[in-house]
Amino acid sequence: MFKSFRFAVALCLVVISASSCQREKRTFSQPPSTFKSYDVTMSDIHPGSAGLPQPVKSATEEHAFDLNEGKRLYTQYNCSGCHFNGGGGIGPPLMDEKWIYGENSENIYSTIVEGRPNGMPSFRRKIPDNQVQQIVAYVRSMSGQLRKDVEPTRNDTMNARRSEQRTEREKPKQTTAPPYE
Repeated sequence: MFKSFRFAVALCLVVISASSCQREKRTFSQPPSTFKSYDVTMSDIHPGSAGLPQPVKSATEEHAFDLNEGKRLYTQYNCSGCHFNGGGGIGPPLMDEKWIYGENSENIYSTIVEGRPNGMPSFRRKIPDNQVQQIVAYVRSMSGQLRKDVEPTRNDTMNARRSEQRTEREKPKQTTAPPYE
């Protein structure tokens, strides 16, 4: 009887261990044999300005301060890392007349906030709205779309001489004027 009990316990252990091996079996998913193009989700974003509202003038495009702030933010948010100060590089150039998604303020705003396929990330909730408006105004000024009197000034680093504010203060020398003859 003791032998049959041992045999029953051994048999149970063998059955349990054999059934537990199935638990460790790993099946890796196989790639689909054919690619179904109707499974791909397409974006609603398309090039051009068809269907967009008519351009509305932004208040930031009328003030030189906002454009200078947009210029500062353009550098600080590293827009120049892809657009290379407007000349194009990884991102498209911003200084020419060719605009893939439209040159209006609404198009540029949408590009910054929503992003675009193939490279432009979305900055939604990363940049405050007023700063996006300032960057939009600066981007438009880069291609000459705004008035000349509100365009931002050149950087101090681009000047050939030191700025007047950085010049050491000197007292004027007193000279005597030569007598008139």
